[in-house]
Parts: sequence; C-alpha cells; structure tokens
Amino acid sequence: MAEQPSAACDEAVCLFRPCPACPDGVNCLNLLLRIGGVAAGRVLETNILQTYVHVVEEGSFAAAARRMGISRSQASKYIADLEQDLGARLLQRSTRSLRMTDLGQRYYDRVRPILDDLRCANEDIREASSKVAGRLRIGVPKIYMMTTLQPVLADFMEEFPDVTLDLVLTEGRSDLHQDGLDAAIVGGRLPDSTLFARRLHTVSAMMVAAPSYLAEAGFPAAPEDLAEMRCLHHTLISESGVWPLLRSGEVIWQRVNAVLQANNWEMLQTAAVSGQGITVLPVSLIADDLASGRLVQVLADHPIEDVVIQLVYADARHATAALKAFLDFMTQRKFA
Repeated sequence: MAEQPSAACDEAVCLFRPCPACPDGVNCLNLLLRIGGVAAGRVLETNILQTYVHVVEEGSFAAAARRMGISRSQASKYIADLEQDLGARLLQRSTRSLRMTDLGQRYYDRVRPILDDLRCANEDIREASSKVAGRLRIGVPKIYMMTTLQPVLADFMEEFPDVTLDLVLTEGRSDLHQDGLDAAIVGGRLPDSTLFARRLHTVSAMMVAAPSYLAEAGFPAAPEDLAEMRCLHHTLISESGVWPLLRSGEVIWQRVNAVLQANNWEMLQTAAVSGQGITVLPVSLIADDLASGRLVQVLADHPIEDVVIQLVYADARHATAALKAFLDFMTQRKFA
C-alpha cells in the first residue's frame, strides 16, 4: 500500500522538499505525523522506530531485541504495530530469511537519518546542560548589590569563567516569570509561592531617626507610639505598613503611621536624615550616618527583627548546570 499524503497538505509546513502533495513527495510534516501514528490516535514511540532500524541492520528479530534490551516477542510486536499504523508491509518474513519490501527500504532510508538527528540532538542537549556555562539572569536588590554582593559575584565569575551573569537590579520583590529571571535574591519574609528558596544569611536593620525630628516630636517610649509618630516605610518590610519588632525574643508586628512609603532604601535614608520621620534601614547602609550622629537609634529595647536574605528559584530538578552551580556557590558562601 503506497503512502498517501494528507489532502490538507500545505507546502508551507513541509520540513523538506518536495512536498507529498507533489507526485513523488516525501518528508512532509503531515506525512511524518501520519508515520508517527498520530492519525491512529497515539504517538509512536521512538523505540519502535529504533527497533525497526535494528531489525533491518541486524537481520533478525532476536539480534535486534538483544540490542534494544527487550524480548524477541516485544520486538516482533513493535514491528507489527508499526506496519498496522502505516498500513503497509515493511518486512517479508520467512523461516529462513528476513528482507525489506520496497516500501520497507524507503521507510528505512527515511527513518534512519531522523533517528540519527534525534540522537545527536539529545547528546548535544545533555552535554550543554551538564557543562557549567551559559547565561544566568539574576534579580538582585540594588542596595544589596552595593553593600554586599559585588565581591561574592566576582568570586563566582572567577571560579566559573564560562558563565555570563545578567544582573537585574531591583528595588522590591522580583517576579521570576514576568522578569525572565533564573533566580532572584530577596529580603524579608516570602509570600506563599510555588518557588523554592535557599537561605543565604541575615542582615541587621535598625529603627532610626534624625536628632532634628526627635527634638521636635520626642523619642517614642513604646512601640505603640509609632502609630502616632511620622514613619517612613519600605514596602519590602511589609505591604500593610507594619514593622517586625522583637519583644522578649518574640516578634510583634507593630502598625506604624506611614506618612511616606517607598521601595527605595536610599530615598528613605535621605528622608530620615532630613528630619522627616522614623524609619527602618539596613545597618550596613547607615553606618556613616550613625557614626556622624546624622541618625540615632530609637526604641533600642525593641530592635527590628533581622532581615533574612534568600535566593529564590523555580524547581531546580531541571535547572542548567550553570544555575545549579550558582545556587550551590551562593548557599555555601560565608557572608560577612
């Protein structure tokens, strides 16, 4: 039974030329799908095609079965299923010989290079995925990049010179999918998510204000006073205007009077130094301000909970070798 091209064959979707809409056509996408058993309601597995190739090359079902690591009866069933799907006899069998029909020869000539290409593609992808190389797109908070991360990333690039880092500086939380990120460094508590996270370290934060503001408004005597005083709030701490304070080792979430909200630490630092209110800032950012007296700590007996810095990513089971290397490097790093 000769091959019949699909009546709906479209030359625009042919993988090769000529198209089976033409008299001698082969290699059309429609025909490949038909050969693959899609028309029969199931996708033909590549091991069935591989079995056919091995039967032809080995000259027997038994030898082909050994090469495939299956039983002779399974190999025979594969070929029978293949012939049924195609509606054509590929092999002439007798007790003494096994030979291809004309259609069987034509099918072998078509399928053999396709399987070779598939094998090469698989090997290429396996090799690429196992090599620590390629491009990683990482979301990094701007302030964290300035104060902590630069020497860490320099060490990573020295150890893995074939990896290119594409850093996306952020102010708030990163969206891996929307921003096209492989991973992101985030601070603070994570919302419920399908993402995975690895803890890197913690960052100390402090509640501070300028002496000029405190001279006018007075020092807060208790956390509850923050609900009445002017506060400058970073949305990374919380979306709802509450701050995590420690009382006897327990975290209490204190609502504050957030007269200014921003997702930029430097903006809040500038506002605090100019006397606009009380804020929470990373200690590493305000070390000079504290030393010079431009900012002073408030409510020292109710310190701010340390900010947990985490590395978030999607399921790493199918991650590239480069991403796995980055995740491992970052989690094994000792941060100062």
